[in-house]
Amino acid sequence: MPVRTPDETLRAGFDAGARKASLSAGGSYGRFAVLSVLAGAYIALGATLSLIVGFGFPEATASNPSLQRLLSGLVFPIGLMLVVVLGAELFTGNNALLMPPLIRRELSFAAVAKNWTLVWLGNFAGSLAVAYFMVYLCGLTSPEPYHSAICRIAEAKVSASPWVIFLKGIGANWCVCLAVWLALSGRRLGEKLIACQIPVMAFVILGYEHCVANMFFIPLGIMEGAEVGILEMFGANLLPATVGNIIGGAVFVGCAHYYLHRKSL
Repeated sequence: MPVRTPDETLRAGFDAGARKASLSAGGSYGRFAVLSVLAGAYIALGATLSLIVGFGFPEATASNPSLQRLLSGLVFPIGLMLVVVLGAELFTGNNALLMPPLIRRELSFAAVAKNWTLVWLGNFAGSLAVAYFMVYLCGLTSPEPYHSAICRIAEAKVSASPWVIFLKGIGANWCVCLAVWLALSGRRLGEKLIACQIPVMAFVILGYEHCVANMFFIPLGIMEGAEVGILEMFGANLLPATVGNIIGGAVFVGCAHYYLHRKSL
């Protein structure tokens, strides 16, 4: 069976967004919370792999800086693959998927804001749990070169200007939501996995800022001794990255593809 056309993909995205909004509307809070926490955990799993693989060959990457990004980018997408295939609730993906039903007035702004807020918090809980229990307490990043690497990552993510983080946030979720949209066009598992792999690998290699991934990287860096404060984590990175992610996903993907193919609904 061929992949869905762009018109059919919009219909699939519209239906997915409506289902996701219904979960946070009431009556399914327990299931919704578990799916949100799992999504954060899945992204944290991909982030852990990107750290271990990407920074595990310091001699090779020292003179080849793009190699580290390539290695990290190759393995990071497993997180989105798990989210898409298993149906977890990811804040950045929902930025795009809730736009078509919102524009069609089948959702209110309040319903969208509620969904995004609760998913963001659930994703944070899942990312933080993996960082503490599955990485820090297990000692995965206590030896070198991982200890120094995660400290440098955390400190670098709060050292850039909020404006730069905001712009990088747009780029990150443009790529992530394009991956989600491409996955909707696929009907087979292999098609969905490839759709998740390529755009997400691109955002990692380009060094863009994904708020859910940063919910793992920065707290883990703090646990390992990075000179980053809690307020600094939110003000210098997570909040501007979140706003950028919303624009990158909602405007550049959800609204753009609705505008292009809205006649199919």
